[in-house]
Amino acid sequence: MAGERDLHELLRQLRPEVAPGRYVFCSFPGRVPAGLRPVVTVAEPEGITAVVEQQEAEALGLDYAYPAVWITLRSLPQPSAGGTPMVRDETGMAIATAVAGRLAEHGISCNVVAGFHHDHLFVAADHAERAVRVLERLAAG
Repeated sequence: MAGERDLHELLRQLRPEVAPGRYVFCSFPGRVPAGLRPVVTVAEPEGITAVVEQQEAEALGLDYAYPAVWITLRSLPQPSAGGTPMVRDETGMAIATAVAGRLAEHGISCNVVAGFHHDHLFVAADHAERAVRVLERLAAG
């Protein structure tokens, strides 16, 4: 069965889900310290970026930036045309672009991370509630 390809329909199916807690971005020169439990890591030539719970970063005395909330973009149980993971084709990228663009129209920046099953947004903590309202309005059409 082919998945949905219509961008407007896929956006209508979005259900933003906010994870509990706050998350922060940390940077390490070589590798993530043993025992640290990041929810996202990105390897760059300059070092490793790890997104971790703020509470964990503070308990370990780590320097961090960008206290954020983690919003997962869930959808109704219908896969995109590329299969369940929306990142497999241009449809998933169009969704992420539309979501980030709509948030930007409302003065809300976000860090978009594409997972295998869902897209995830990290939005500045002080904009979290407003971001969820914008996403819910986007889904409502």
